[in-house]
Amino acid sequence: MTGKRHAALLAALCLLVPGIPRAEAAPVEAVEPAVSIAFVGDILLDDSPGRVVKTGGDPFAPFAPILNAADIRVGNLECVVATRGSAEPGKPFTFRAHPRTLKVLARHFDAVALANNHSGDFGPLAFGQMLALLERHHLAYFGGGADLAQAHTPLIIERQGLRIALLGYNEFFPRSFEADTDKPGIAWSEDEQVQLDIANARSRFRADIVIPVMHWGWEHEHGASRRQRQLARLMIDAGADAVVGGHPHVTQDVEHYRGKPIIYSLGNFVFDGFRDADNNTGWLLRLELDRQGVRRWRTFVAHIDRQGIPHPGPRTEGNCWERGQKDATTCAPD
Repeated sequence: MTGKRHAALLAALCLLVPGIPRAEAAPVEAVEPAVSIAFVGDILLDDSPGRVVKTGGDPFAPFAPILNAADIRVGNLECVVATRGSAEPGKPFTFRAHPRTLKVLARHFDAVALANNHSGDFGPLAFGQMLALLERHHLAYFGGGADLAQAHTPLIIERQGLRIALLGYNEFFPRSFEADTDKPGIAWSEDEQVQLDIANARSRFRADIVIPVMHWGWEHEHGASRRQRQLARLMIDAGADAVVGGHPHVTQDVEHYRGKPIIYSLGNFVFDGFRDADNNTGWLLRLELDRQGVRRWRTFVAHIDRQGIPHPGPRTEGNCWERGQKDATTCAPD
């Protein structure tokens, strides 16, 4: 008798003859849905990166495989993308990128944060034009909007049944870039409003995960300020699952509060005009999320060349962490 016929006969006997035990199926454990989200720091599409796009290049190409491996890809758009408006008088650096750059940006990103100190460089007219252009290219945005209410409305992205809310806030002047009831602009960081927005993301918008993306801290400072640390804890106490920051043009320290990660600054990503190595070193942060929050995270180091284009460093340059660890450790080789 063949092995297959023997097994079939035994199975039949188990059904017909009392006393012969049946083989019980192993219980199937429910698999928690997981979603990966990649965050990068400052993206400047003016100046050298803009010229790269104009000549048919793609500043994001070296990082495309890492970006494409994530379910959701998010960056801080550190410029206005428009043809209208006038430069903010007296501001030492003003950035306005050509609309052609959005085709390349949309190839690699799903959403952009607008709450920063350069989105309003060319006034409300240019900012409003940028919103329309982003929508035309199917690029979602948060931390800014057509009016104050929209600027404080979370962007909800749903993947694998997991609803993720992204909120964005700026803490670096000029505050004149802030949206108003009848003016487009960005969301400004005020503690009580931030707490309310986080609570609303869960209660009104039914978010499972809430992540504020902050534009804060002092430029070129590697250590987070007392203000950053205080606000990060306030946001987590209010219900945030992680806090991601930028603005200082360098990476800053990382910590965990109540088991939730705070990445104070991702540094630059696509940005030119800096000479120092620390200004030309940034992070791509990859979070893996489930209904309990951040399951694990890791950073990929970006080395930025003279044209402002990031190139991935060795995987072992990054840091890795997973739930249950106290602190992050150096990532092991793949």
